[in-house]
Amino acid sequence: MKQYIAFPRVEGQATRQAHADLPANTYEREMGKEGFFGPASHMYHRHPPTGWTDWDGPLKPRAFDLTRLAGEQDSPWDAPDVLHNAHVRMRLWRAPKRMERLARNGDGDELLFVHTGRGHLFCDYGHLEFRAGDYIVLPRSTMWRVECDEPVMALLIEATGSTYRLPDKGMLGPHAIFDPAVLDVPAIDDAFRAQQDEREWRLEIKRRNAISTVTYPFNPLDAVGWKGDLAPVRLNVEDIRPLMSHRYHLPPSAHTTFVADRFVICTFCPRPFESDPGALKVPFYHNNDDYDEVLFYHAGDFFSRDNIHPGMMTFHPCGFTHGPHPKALQAAFTPRKPATDEYAVMVDTRDALEVGAGAASVEWGGYVDSWKTPVAKAAE
Repeated sequence: MKQYIAFPRVEGQATRQAHADLPANTYEREMGKEGFFGPASHMYHRHPPTGWTDWDGPLKPRAFDLTRLAGEQDSPWDAPDVLHNAHVRMRLWRAPKRMERLARNGDGDELLFVHTGRGHLFCDYGHLEFRAGDYIVLPRSTMWRVECDEPVMALLIEATGSTYRLPDKGMLGPHAIFDPAVLDVPAIDDAFRAQQDEREWRLEIKRRNAISTVTYPFNPLDAVGWKGDLAPVRLNVEDIRPLMSHRYHLPPSAHTTFVADRFVICTFCPRPFESDPGALKVPFYHNNDDYDEVLFYHAGDFFSRDNIHPGMMTFHPCGFTHGPHPKALQAAFTPRKPATDEYAVMVDTRDALEVGAGAASVEWGGYVDSWKTPVAKAAE
């Protein structure tokens, strides 16, 4: 366990409770360690910490409109890279109507987040229907393919060299946020048996990011049954019941859905705004000094960001302060509506991410300037 130098102190004007009852005409900024789990201090500033007028260098916040990545890819291994490092690889895949080859990832567990469309997944374990908003976790080396009823756009998130796990929910108990009973697994059903045939099939195995092809004179998805506690699982964002506090704005880590080695996946779902008049109603300014932060916007009105629509992705590299855009800041304590209606997937990575060619080709260069809208200065 890491040991930190701990010495809680208060200097100057400060609130007794983080994210609530801020000193008059101030802006709060959290400086913390371990992605909201470690020691932290809160600064109270006269000006918004994102009130920059210029930015030069590689740490600037970036945004990508992934809806502009056109064309279908017959195989998920042809999907363009978005962001990646040694422990996670994100790709944006527009699936074909029917995969004519099987896929297997030997580099790590694969997570499919279905942004649009619906269809059927066939794998070693059987048949699983899917629709927009589904997470599908495929254990490493699972053999699979899809058939789509509607055009599918999916974010693929590979846990390179590691395994997806459920977060430790601590004192909340195992049934909070979502009950494990809502996790669906594939079935050996009529649809699965009907796709079994004796024609030639090719399997593409990805290992160390290279592809090997194995040819079978039959469909190798020919299981008649299985047992055990390892299988793909499906979770829809509508089955997630987010944690809420009417008196305190919870940090993103409260919404963790899956964990892997050196990164976590969180899901933001609709929830009521905080009702206590002194509690912040928008994300607080913070330094992401231990993690790169990625947000994929799935559906709804993204209240803390301007000019962002479903299918876009924002990327905040580790090392600078960020927070709500000026328009959202105006509703920091008086929201314009009673609840949020957004769905978004957040990926926080402990190691620096590289921007893939796919994301670079659809970057919105004006994102760094979107915090520049004039905001009245705090009173002296």
